[in-house]
Amino acid sequence: MNSYPTPTRFDLAQSKALQTESKLQLVVFRIGNLKLALRIEVVYKVVPFRSVHGSGLNSVGIAHVDHFEVTVIDLHQRLFKSSPKSSPVEEAVARLIVAISSSGELYGLPTAETPTLLEIPLSRIRVLPESYRRSDTLDIASHVAVVPQSGSTLTIFLIDGDRSFLTPQTGHCLLHRTDQGEL
Repeated sequence: MNSYPTPTRFDLAQSKALQTESKLQLVVFRIGNLKLALRIEVVYKVVPFRSVHGSGLNSVGIAHVDHFEVTVIDLHQRLFKSSPKSSPVEEAVARLIVAISSSGELYGLPTAETPTLLEIPLSRIRVLPESYRRSDTLDIASHVAVVPQSGSTLTIFLIDGDRSFLTPQTGHCLLHRTDQGEL
């Protein structure tokens, strides 16, 4: 005699509904004490972090990846106002997440740890209030995912790729459409 309970119609329907719930694939990475994420669709590739060229006076530089020039934005410096010399990205073996803006330009986000790929149910993702986005340095995030994990919750801020390049000083977008050819 089998000791397994016989599933009811409700159990089967509920199980099937859970399996078919829409999910979003995210590339998740840590910047300081924050977990940030990009949608997998905008990620071109993840490469070992290479040198960044630029003045070092702000959080933006340029890197050579494959046959492209990639605008690199040090989110640690931008979010936490740390100086470029104390940036943990330069002190650790790091990765560069290369993504594509809606205008087609490549940008890179350095991180000290290898990013992970997570599938998050859409029911766990919420829109951040515009008032929060306007008043916090985390204005680069458009949504937040709250995911249960080992008796606690994991909070992941989803980056709005085009909004993340607004400089706090000028409000001008660093990425823009050009007529000089496509990448």
